[in-house]
Amino acid sequence: MKENLMEIEKTLKSALAIALLAWVAVPAFAQDTPVGLWKTIDDDGKTVKTLIRISESAGVISGTIEKLLDPKAATVCAKCTDERKDKAVVGMMIIRGIKRNAEDVTLWDGGEVLDPENGATYRLRLRPADGGKKLEVRGYIGVPMLGRSQTWVRAE
Repeated sequence: MKENLMEIEKTLKSALAIALLAWVAVPAFAQDTPVGLWKTIDDDGKTVKTLIRISESAGVISGTIEKLLDPKAATVCAKCTDERKDKAVVGMMIIRGIKRNAEDVTLWDGGEVLDPENGATYRLRLRPADGGKKLEVRGYIGVPMLGRSQTWVRAE
């Protein structure tokens, strides 16, 4: 009987330790997601251009321009060639169809990003960095090697 109680106590302690580790790990993992509000930084690495709200629905990531911070930025997408042509940039969905990569769970890809300045769409890869404080954004044509990268900073 005493042995059974000791075994139960040992099992409970193990379960409690596992639950505690899982509870501590979840907030850290939650920051390694592109979901949230991001400041886009221009290619010069200094100029904050927009605030982008990235959200997730049924495992698919999308991103919408929430605010323009660059006074020189276009307010409508005059060069867009799809249904976004001549629409207001604020409120426009510019990131579509991104999903977590099955082989590399730190990477989101498979969708596209629109550059409202030139109306072009590019394939897109997103990778949270620096514990989720930054987002590595790579837009490209064809293969990731043929593109450009920006680092966005979490705004919230």
